[in-house]
Amino acid sequence: MDIAIIIIYLGAMLLFGWWGKSRTKNSADFLVAGRRLGPGLYTGTMAAVVLGGASTVGGVGLGYKFGISGMWLVVSIAAGLFLLSILFASRIQKLKVYTVAQMLKLRYGVNATSASGIVMMAYTLMLSVTSTIAYATIFNVLFGTDRTISVIIGGGIVMLYSSIGGMWSITLTDMVQFVLKTIGVFFLLLPFAWFNAGGYEGIVERLGTAAFDLGAIGVDTIITFFVIYTFGMLIGQDIWQRVFTARSPKVAKWGGTAAAVYCLLYGVAGAVIGMSAAAFLPGIEASDDVYAAITQQILPVGLSGIVLAAAVAAMMSTASGALIATATVARADVMPLLKRLVGRSRDEAAAASNPEHDVRSNRLYVVVLGVVVIIVAALLNDVVAALTVAYDILVGGLLVAILGGFVWKRATGAGALWSMAVGTIVTLGTMVVVGDVLANEPIYFGLGASLLVYVVVSLLTPRTPASVLKIWNDRLASRDGDDDATAEASAAPAAAPAGADTEQQAAPAAPAAPATAPATE
Repeated sequence: MDIAIIIIYLGAMLLFGWWGKSRTKNSADFLVAGRRLGPGLYTGTMAAVVLGGASTVGGVGLGYKFGISGMWLVVSIAAGLFLLSILFASRIQKLKVYTVAQMLKLRYGVNATSASGIVMMAYTLMLSVTSTIAYATIFNVLFGTDRTISVIIGGGIVMLYSSIGGMWSITLTDMVQFVLKTIGVFFLLLPFAWFNAGGYEGIVERLGTAAFDLGAIGVDTIITFFVIYTFGMLIGQDIWQRVFTARSPKVAKWGGTAAAVYCLLYGVAGAVIGMSAAAFLPGIEASDDVYAAITQQILPVGLSGIVLAAAVAAMMSTASGALIATATVARADVMPLLKRLVGRSRDEAAAASNPEHDVRSNRLYVVVLGVVVIIVAALLNDVVAALTVAYDILVGGLLVAILGGFVWKRATGAGALWSMAVGTIVTLGTMVVVGDVLANEPIYFGLGASLLVYVVVSLLTPRTPASVLKIWNDRLASRDGDDDATAEASAAPAAAPAGADTEQQAAPAAPAAPATAPATE
């Protein structure tokens, strides 16, 4: 029965992906769901994409090992989403762009900022790979298939429904995954685990009061979680692309805040589940095995299938969100840069890689990169180090230039470029010196160097041209209404990759329909 439930779930993902195709009429629909998600869909899909396998299976494992203190990983994610939503989401939504690199180009007026897309693409690609490997391990157990077959099955399904309808398909499947995670974690696994552990008294009796020590995981570890995951949430393309789907700045701000609260509760629930498991199911050596072990131990057949499907849903939602983010960055930022490097004109390269060109080309990028994800996931056994490198470069190299553009008017394009270059070099260099890519020092040194260079170079170079800042300020000054036709109509210069010709830049970023279509709840 558990296997049947998983198979039904996977089939449903394909059906919802096909349903999403009917809503996809143009590239704005494919990449950002037409920028018209209401609070219900926006909150659900945002919560789904940020809560992946690390938050679900990993969070329970940390609770098993460290008690309630195991919640800090997911709490740091919730904190990042909260800060993003309260401080930046409404402004990000108003920009009407598609990628982080396009935001940098809009703010600083420097074409070279498209190089940041290479780092962003590496980060989102590895995020999709790690999620694919994670849910493939569950398929190994359920279906008895070897690792490669499991990767092909899961990765193929994610690639198919993501490519069929783009962000609309991903949004609809994310909502199913959000519901599954809510039922599986809050309404099944949490109460069953708490009851079997004997509640608070039973846990204290077997584990002692140390199980409820908030600092048991270590202050250094908690700080590292917040530096990497909180900051990473503020600037990740996979997260920003969900912000772009909101129908208004208010939805982006308050829908994201609601998702952050949900993530906070999710983190606490995962830690309590793991802590409860430690009380009545001791001796599990691998913390990542706790989720499946406790599910099989305390839940009847059928319910255990739902909980296992919830874990798969958590991983697939992250994988699909990272996949479409990778495809968007590859087409909008990386491909134009590569073509310019090999001698093609800016206009030609940009025109060939404009993300608004057509749905078919966007779909092709998702398919090709989906195949790349499957191949990499099948070949690699452990990509934690690669993902850590991508995360460290993302935060150490790009954080200052991205957030600085929102909060410091004096910042210049030269300051942003030098900040990204120095931050990346120092982060990688520190990894070599320390000899451990998983160490904390690289991201600290990288961030410090990036900030210092950003401030010094910006103060020593001419101010950003007034014409560039005027476009930036005009975009941010757009009203907070649900139908912002003015901003949408003027979005093309930001949405089009750097160097697009005048005719392309004059074209609207999306047809008028997304701006005036009925809001989707």
